[in-house]
Amino acid sequence: MAEVRIRPLENGPVEVAGPVLMVDPSGQAAPPSESPIYLCRCGQSSDKPFCDGTHKKIGFCAPGWRRPSSKG
Repeated sequence: MAEVRIRPLENGPVEVAGPVLMVDPSGQAAPPSESPIYLCRCGQSSDKPFCDGTHKKIGFCAPGWRRPSSKG
């Protein structure tokens, strides 16, 4: 079985990567159009449950995974 990775990103959304199936309120299921998908964690997205970048505008802060710095 393929692996699904779910991780909150530092000061940002929840990243979901892998084979997922999205189900809309009417019960229709479809694979997402892209992978990974990003789910809102700040509660302010106008495209809930998806992230629209609003967390950057409002200064959302929360612990989470941080990409390793490419600066050494």
